[in-house]
Amino acid sequence: MRLFLRILKRCNTSELNLSKCYHVIRSTPSRIQKHLYDSSIIPKKFNNIFYTRLLCSTGKFVNNPASHFSTSWKPFTEGHEQKCDSDGVGNSNKDSSDSAASFGDSNNQDSGDNGDGYSPYVSPSNPADLVKAVLTLSPVNIPEEWPQVPVIVVKRNPVYPRFVKLIEIKEKELIKIIRKNLKMKQPYAGIFMKKNDDDDREIVNSLDDIYKIGTFAQIHEVQDMGDKLRLVVMGHRRIKINKLLTEDCSDIQEKGKNLSSHRKRFPSDSYKPRFNKPQVQIKPDKVLIVGIDNHPYGEPSKNQETKALIAEVLKTIRDIISLNPLYKEAVSQMIHGNHNLIENPSYLCDLGAAICGSPSTDLQAIMEENDVTKRLYLTLGVLKKEYELGILQQKIGQEVEDKVKTQHRKFMLNEQLKVIRKELGVEKDDKDTIVEKFKKRIENATLPTNISDVLDEEFTKFNLLDPHSSEFNVSRNYLDWLTHLPWGKVSQEKLNIIEARKILDEDHYGMDDVKQRIIEYISVSKLRGTTQGKILCLYGAPGVGKTSIAKSIARTLGREYYRFSVGGMSDVAEIKGHRRTYVGAMPGKIIQCLKKTQTENPLILIDEIDKIGRGHHGDPSSALLEVLDPEQNANFLDYFLDVSVDLSKVLFICTANTPEAIPEALRDRMEMIDVSGYVAQEKIAISSIHLIPQARKASGIKDDQLEINNEALEELIRYYCRESGVRNLQKHIEKIFRKAAYNIVKSGDSDEKTPTIVTKETLQSYVGKPIFSSERLYNHTPVGVVMGLAWTSMGGSTLYIETSFKNIKTLTDSKTPGQNTLKLTGNLGKVMQESAEIALTFIESFIKKNNLNKESFQSQLIHLHVPQGATPKDGPSAGVTIASAYLSLLLNKPIRKDFAMTGELSLTGKVMPVGGIKEKIIAAKRSGVKHILLPNENKKDYHDLADFIKNDIDVAFVSEYKEIYDKIF
Repeated sequence: MRLFLRILKRCNTSELNLSKCYHVIRSTPSRIQKHLYDSSIIPKKFNNIFYTRLLCSTGKFVNNPASHFSTSWKPFTEGHEQKCDSDGVGNSNKDSSDSAASFGDSNNQDSGDNGDGYSPYVSPSNPADLVKAVLTLSPVNIPEEWPQVPVIVVKRNPVYPRFVKLIEIKEKELIKIIRKNLKMKQPYAGIFMKKNDDDDREIVNSLDDIYKIGTFAQIHEVQDMGDKLRLVVMGHRRIKINKLLTEDCSDIQEKGKNLSSHRKRFPSDSYKPRFNKPQVQIKPDKVLIVGIDNHPYGEPSKNQETKALIAEVLKTIRDIISLNPLYKEAVSQMIHGNHNLIENPSYLCDLGAAICGSPSTDLQAIMEENDVTKRLYLTLGVLKKEYELGILQQKIGQEVEDKVKTQHRKFMLNEQLKVIRKELGVEKDDKDTIVEKFKKRIENATLPTNISDVLDEEFTKFNLLDPHSSEFNVSRNYLDWLTHLPWGKVSQEKLNIIEARKILDEDHYGMDDVKQRIIEYISVSKLRGTTQGKILCLYGAPGVGKTSIAKSIARTLGREYYRFSVGGMSDVAEIKGHRRTYVGAMPGKIIQCLKKTQTENPLILIDEIDKIGRGHHGDPSSALLEVLDPEQNANFLDYFLDVSVDLSKVLFICTANTPEAIPEALRDRMEMIDVSGYVAQEKIAISSIHLIPQARKASGIKDDQLEINNEALEELIRYYCRESGVRNLQKHIEKIFRKAAYNIVKSGDSDEKTPTIVTKETLQSYVGKPIFSSERLYNHTPVGVVMGLAWTSMGGSTLYIETSFKNIKTLTDSKTPGQNTLKLTGNLGKVMQESAEIALTFIESFIKKNNLNKESFQSQLIHLHVPQGATPKDGPSAGVTIASAYLSLLLNKPIRKDFAMTGELSLTGKVMPVGGIKEKIIAAKRSGVKHILLPNENKKDYHDLADFIKNDIDVAFVSEYKEIYDKIF
């Protein structure tokens, strides 16, 4: 006690000594504080100052701060001792609103300053007034210069002078520095904006990441939440970074325990800012503290341009306020308050930029610009953009609001109308309407017994369901499908074979096999008196008319037509439907067809059946077995309907390009009909009857304006359209008509009477250069070369087999002496490679048996090549051709001119039958071949050909290779 009395006696009235004194008093026991307060040792005028400072230094107040200054005074430490965290700042997480430390407002420049950031207090007579003064922002003088500040980075929007911003800081290093500065009564920071708006870091690693010009801000309030700080900062002036500093913060925790260790002695009659001198380091890795210089605004001009700009900026700000009510109260106070915006255009620019949502680069440009006139121009630019955006937003908002009001009004009127109609008995509930609709369908349908039982059961359950339940829609959908199917409805068929033949000939040229099969079907149905379902499969090259003739068959029979493609299909549910329990479940394609056609006997075309897929959802080809089997499709079961449906009256027609690709079980259930390709004469007839009239109608060209003669068509077919079908031929004819239409319009005389005739010579000007050249590579076949005949999906073609000798000693790999060697090239498949080996073995025995060559060829390498190596080639039909090429090479003798052959060769010399006879003969005639050798068992295929195909060609049938040898040599 005596020690304290000696200290107090030496204290004068200076604020510095009083500051030291109250730190001493804070460390005394409660009873001594009470004694000192009641005694006259300390002048009475300083009593309230002591305890005001005690409260402010900790930043802590109890729920009723006035209790500290009541007449029944209680020591500061009784009942609510301060809980200081590790850095010495007295903050508690008990009540974050009570932990906010308040500092002064820069707008009050009249009060004095005690040199540590706080102004001296005048003790009010009423303790409650004193508490009010403490809780409000204490007036503080902002120093005109400050050497360094901690760096607080923001993004997107800079903090302008005289504007307040709430900032949260979570970085521990920055929190320590700010806490330390607050304890040192230095509530200042520099706020700088990051150049990258997507950068979320609170501490940058380089000055290049931030703009050099920012704002010197005062920290008005701090809410310490332990792991983060919440700051209310107010900007005061512009500053510019001059250097990067760093400070050792390792001792902040220890120094924070004793606040007095950070206080410096200064003369009481002068103000000198106090700060810790930083330790400068070279290239610090983080930007925490920087040295700064003031960056004042330029002096505003008094000319008319500046006045006009100020007036326009003010007008634009008022326009923005009128559009956005959120700005109205705050900005109106700034405009109509104590700030004279006309006399302070710099503040006006800051105000305009602060209310804009412009890009950060534009806002920073306003911050950095010194020239007031230029700042006004920049501010006016961003304000105008903000105003235009506000007008657009207002327009969109008004349109949306009007639309919502209209929809709401319509909804309310509809609901009222429903109630009125229901009260009048004019309209019933939705469920009643649906029930009546289903009843009407059931009464009008001729239902089988099993279907009737299922419908009655489901209909009874549907009546018991609530319209808002999830099962209601499932049951409704199921009943809708069941009642929509054509139970007992069939379309009346046309059984007149003469009329049927006429319709088929009108739509398609040729295709006699298909037409004859349909005529037979009509004849059987007429004799039986009833119709029946059939499963036909039309296979052939693309473009021969498989799909189009199916539609003609439906028109001929008077049946409804439905087509769907299974090419690439890999889900069984596409055929047999989905289970009803799945969301969005629906029946398969077959049931969908019956619903759409509304008949039990439609014609269903299943297109591209050879390209059906297979995946993890099952094998659709297996699902088609039930559909296409006449013994099973009378009771077809769809997963969705879960009742049997009769498909026995449906006529199924499938199409395919290669029948070998169809699964065997599926192919066994169908009647296969070969739709072969067209020869040149047939293509010319099809062009004249169908393709040219269609192209003429599509292009708008009259009969007397364009004509294509037969020579031009032959040239077009031979050198541009060699495929078996006529699809490509149709494209080229359409191209000719388009070109002719262009020429007619270009000439300006669309009514020209003189027709344009497309001839063989002028064809190239319409369709371009020929795509194909002559298929005949050799006018005179050399030794070891033989022409064969091949079949492809595009039709028939000629295929040359070339052979040559190569000495075995030139090979890099060693071969056993006396062993035959064979090299194959030309992209040959496995079957064709085996045919080459079989032919070589047979020819060796054939030569020995007939004593044709006394010299041995065992030491020679035979190289076999098939031209057009980029095209894959496979199949056994080139066996006799390969053997003939070997024999020609070994005998060193060419075969006779204009010979072509096809046939499979066995190891003993038997010539076996092959397919594609029609296409192969057409290809041979196209290449100018006069003599063809065919297997003897293909006589039946040859006799089925039209006479114009068999004309002008000599065909010989052979069964043994010896017969071929006698004819070609």
